[in-house]
Amino acid sequence: MIVPQQSNSLTAVFLAIVCRDLAIAHRHLNAVFHPVLFFIITVSLFPLAISPEPMFLQKLAPGIIWVAALLATLLALDGIFRSEYEDGTLELLALCPHPLFILATAKVCAHWLITGLPLIVIALGLGMMLNLPASAFSAMLLSLLLGTPTMSMIGAIGAALTVGARKSGALLALIVLPLYVPVLIFGASAIQAAAAQTNWAGQIYFLAAILMLCLTLAPFAIAAALRISLN
Repeated sequence: MIVPQQSNSLTAVFLAIVCRDLAIAHRHLNAVFHPVLFFIITVSLFPLAISPEPMFLQKLAPGIIWVAALLATLLALDGIFRSEYEDGTLELLALCPHPLFILATAKVCAHWLITGLPLIVIALGLGMMLNLPASAFSAMLLSLLLGTPTMSMIGAIGAALTVGARKSGALLALIVLPLYVPVLIFGASAIQAAAAQTNWAGQIYFLAAILMLCLTLAPFAIAAALRISLN
């Protein structure tokens, strides 16, 4: 007995949406580079504005990197669902037989690959520029690896709620910035603890717990917010 293969499986649809968004981003590289350039410029301006003294920068480096990464992520949030809302694709996604929370999660995954992953790679060079000790690089990479997808998931909820509003940037920031505070605190604290060569596992566990909570609940919240915006 031969079982026919299901070509429209959820996995195939998920990957198709991710690949589609990556292809669109490849055709609009200017929009992709804006958060990355913002991240680089913001971190680079701190030594000029405060002090280039190495030990002083080393103390401020965790906060500088995390605040800049948070703002760079926020800069790209409005575009997660905006183009699909304007051309009507979002309504088609909401009407298709596949669960909307799966489709929304695919778009958030593509958004993280486009914005969050480059920030993690670039943070290595910026950490060296800020005289971050070698013992803190593992904590920086791991905290960003856990924190940036969390910020993408939380930010997608705000983006879904405000996708139908005009000039929604300020409203989006007001919604998501308070929710980013725990991620910011634990992320910067992990780097500070690693730089001081103390135990930083607790902060990483908290970041992992927040990420698991977002992966579990945020897709349903995003789908509900999209349906509210489309009604």
